[in-house]
Amino acid sequence: MRKPKLNPDKLVSMREAIQENVQPGSELYLEGFTHLISFAAAHEIIRQGIRDLTAVRLTPDLVYDQLIEAGLVKKLVFSWAGNPGVGSLHALRRRSQKDSASKIELEEYSHFGMVARTLAGSAGLPFWTLKNFEGTHIEEANPKIKSVICPYTGQRFATVPAVHPDVAIIHVQRADKEGNSQVWGLMGTQKEVAFASKRVIIVAEEIVDTSVIRSDPNRTLIPGILVDHVVHEPWGCHPSYAQGYYDRDNDFYVKWEEISRDPKTYQDYLNEFVFGVKDRQGYLQKAGSGLIDRLRAKPRKCEGVDYGY
Repeated sequence: MRKPKLNPDKLVSMREAIQENVQPGSELYLEGFTHLISFAAAHEIIRQGIRDLTAVRLTPDLVYDQLIEAGLVKKLVFSWAGNPGVGSLHALRRRSQKDSASKIELEEYSHFGMVARTLAGSAGLPFWTLKNFEGTHIEEANPKIKSVICPYTGQRFATVPAVHPDVAIIHVQRADKEGNSQVWGLMGTQKEVAFASKRVIIVAEEIVDTSVIRSDPNRTLIPGILVDHVVHEPWGCHPSYAQGYYDRDNDFYVKWEEISRDPKTYQDYLNEFVFGVKDRQGYLQKAGSGLIDRLRAKPRKCEGVDYGY
């Protein structure tokens, strides 16, 4: 059982949070599903040059491809991988080919296989049972997928091992300084990953008073007792999005296909937008003010509820 983190003020800079929690050789789970993907955190990991990472993620996209191109990933644990709606992850393709001089290790599951690993980890169970490998060859490609016989029905079930990452990085819409974190919109496995991980960094679009969190408790997905550090990083998900704050930059994803195909243009991008700036604010300045104006979300308020008694 994890020891509760009772420090009331866990707010630090992104640089400090990464330096304190992500070490060479760490197993890293950078969460986010379609939105709330913390590119800002990944860029800081690249700037700090933290190598030999085991990168774990349901549906890794550009954020992990950039870690791979920077030479920081030794193993990728994943389900589907790609540039959503556009094409391939070219750094991953180059480093997974048989003749690659910098080949990385791959450990592949189905989507629900990865979800099941986080469910087991969050529940303190050694494995999770599931049926969705039937009719596939994933079990043949991954020796960690084993099977059990149900003691009640005699039916065979596949199993996947629990995951317990060294550190999880979870982007949320808002949090207080204690790490109590709220998410709305499309959900991933933020809660399960937080409970399964040894250390947790919360990255928030907005830092609010604890009274705001308590006024709408059903949105609180991650309790502060699980959180080691909190980072305030507005626009930290671009080119991904944060529901209610800014939209997905579809133009970026389309342009990325050509940028990432060529190792030179890929490195040029990293040199300019990652190594060439010291933090996320520098990244946003380089991207230009038109970016924020174009992607800022228009208000669409959800009516509150009365929690009175």
